[in-house]
Amino acid sequence: QVQLVESGGGLVQAGDSLRLSCQVSGRTITNIAMGWFRQAPGKEREFVAVISYASARTDYAASVKGRFTISRDNTKNTVYLQMNNLKPEDTAVYYCAVDRGLWGSSKAEEYDTWGQGTQVTVSS
Repeated sequence: QVQLVESGGGLVQAGDSLRLSCQVSGRTITNIAMGWFRQAPGKEREFVAVISYASARTDYAASVKGRFTISRDNTKNTVYLQMNNLKPEDTAVYYCAVDRGLWGSSKAEEYDTWGQGTQVTVSS
């Protein structure tokens, strides 16, 4: 019943910005941890960002720290990933997911439900 739908990806140039959205249906997201992951061609899925229940804590991969911001809008039941100063190495399919715990995790195997992904392509 729980569904996650990512949107907001696209083709941009290095230095541009994008905001990804993850619309969640079937449950409220206020008191759960949500994460963003990405997978580039030929690469393993990697952690990007996580936000804990009640947005008490956030964490980011070192490669995106200072450039990306994870947030949520409980009214819209939506999690966002604001991506600034995009680099070619950010090119990947981006996925949002529901964490099993309250505080969030950087391990993909600890997430219960995943969206279908949205493509982000950054040209050099």
